[in-house]
Amino acid sequence: MDMALQAVIDAIRSFPGVTRKGKIHEVVDLLPTDSFKHVAAAEGEDAAAIEDGENYILFAADGIMESLVESDPYMAGYFAVLVNVNDIAAMGGRATAMVDVMSMSDEILCGRMLRGMEEGVRRFKVPIVGGHTHPDCKYHAIDISIIGTVKKGDIILSSTAEPGDDIVMVMDLDGHYPKNIPYAWVTTLDKDPKLVQRQMEAAAVVAEEHLVHSGKDMSNPGCVGTLGMMLESSCMGATVDLDKIPVPSSEKDDFIHWLLAYQGCGFVYACPPENSQRVIDIFSKVGCAGAVVGKVDDSLQLKLSMDGEKGVLFDFSKDIITGCRPKARRHRTF
Repeated sequence: MDMALQAVIDAIRSFPGVTRKGKIHEVVDLLPTDSFKHVAAAEGEDAAAIEDGENYILFAADGIMESLVESDPYMAGYFAVLVNVNDIAAMGGRATAMVDVMSMSDEILCGRMLRGMEEGVRRFKVPIVGGHTHPDCKYHAIDISIIGTVKKGDIILSSTAEPGDDIVMVMDLDGHYPKNIPYAWVTTLDKDPKLVQRQMEAAAVVAEEHLVHSGKDMSNPGCVGTLGMMLESSCMGATVDLDKIPVPSSEKDDFIHWLLAYQGCGFVYACPPENSQRVIDIFSKVGCAGAVVGKVDDSLQLKLSMDGEKGVLFDFSKDIITGCRPKARRHRTF
């Protein structure tokens, strides 16, 4: 195998954004949801889906690492909002409201964190309606939980990719890496809030038009690692041509870094080939680049190609990322 491709494989497999998710299944195994009939989706998804008449209530939560809170409290507060809004968008939903839990020992740091949260609320137009504060802790933390809604027929799950699907990646290439967060590609802070909101709305349009079988927002494992989580959840494999992944011209000299980056606005979808261009076009209208980068198959292996070389990144017959593989495969008719 070409050394360049092997370097990509080694970097993704050892990246903390991937490796730190390996404990998730241990928590899920202790807290099963199978016996709760109103829970339509949970483990392996970006948000839980709870029965509510003709809709699902989407329910998610994220916590920000203490190291980020201490190094850049403003961005920690902002990202606490961003990551939650992205989780609802990934499911095809629209965010409704959030609550937060703040723990602090320093009022100045807390104030900066609050200003970041305030900016997140302003940009995404999703209110924080309550929460809880620990004003006397020996540590600093921010955690946010979010709810949203989606019609039952429109929901996008991580666990329903199908063999033969195109893999479509869409990403906002207009961004930068903050000094204290070298793997966070920030795209939403310097744009008109209306455009930021339209980018989230684009994900809902993809859902309403029933264009995709499966999808996820590109989170801490990076674009390829996030695809890996989707395939693991779907009990599928895929072949991906790394040369086709959208990349800013400024990042081409450090391609591995780009593959590992958290995307401020980025989604990966598995969709019928006849729908791929429509997905790309919807996101193109809100400033995101898109491309078909591969195909889903039933091999249980995520295979990568680059410059004519090929290699296996994950073999889900023995490897895990989260270990979450929903038993109930849900399908829709297109």
